Amino acid sequence: MSTVKEQLIENLTAEDKTSQCKITIVGTGAVGMACAICILLKDLADELALVDVAEDKLKGEMMDLQHGSLFFSTSKITSGKDYSVSANSKLVIVTAGARQQEGEGRLALVQRNVNIMKSIIPTIVRHSPDCKMLIVSNPVDILTYVVWKLSGLPATRVIGSGCNLDSARFRYLIGEKLGCNDLVHVYIM
Repeated sequence: MSTVKEQLIENLTAEDKTSQCKITIVGTGAVGMACAICILLKDLADELALVDVAEDKLKGEMMDLQHGSLFFSTSKITSGKDYSVSANSKLVIVTAGARQQEGEGRLALVQRNVNIMKSIIPTIVRHSPDCKMLIVSNPVDILTYVVWKLSGLPATRVIGSGCNLDSARFRYLIGEKLGCNDLVHVYIM
C-alpha cells in the first residue's frame, strides 16, 4: 500500500524503458527510406533503427527523420554501420543489396546479393534472435529462401515482400496507359 507522499509526488526521473516495438531497416536506399517514412507516419514502432554501410548517407537520412519527428510519435530514431543498433528488434526489414546494372537480369544479381546476405544475416540474428525478417532485396524469392537458411529462424519468421512492388508498378503502368489508375486491380504472381 502506497503512502500519501508516494501518491502525491510523481517520480520525474526518466526510466530506462526497453522498446516495445523496435523496427530495424537494413539499407537506406530509396526503398529503405520509403519503408522508414511509412513506418513513422503510420506510427508502427516506438523505436526505429537504420543500418547501412554508407555512413555519411546514413547519418543524413537519420537526421532528416529526426528533424521531421514533429510529424510522428516514434520517440527514438537511431542509426549506425554497426549492427548493435538493431539489438532487440521485433522486425528487421532487409532492403540492402547490390544495384541491378543496366541490361542485367535479376538472376545475375543472385550471387552478389547472396554474398551480402551472408555478411549481414548472422549478425542481425545475433543481436535480435527473436525478430521477424521481411526481405525486400532482389531477387526477393531466392533471397528470402537464402536468408531463412542463413538465419536458422523458423520459416514463419522470414517473409519475402513477394511481387508487391512489381504489382504496384504494373498497376500504375496499365492505369496510365488506359487513363484509369484508380480502377486498375492487377497482381503479378
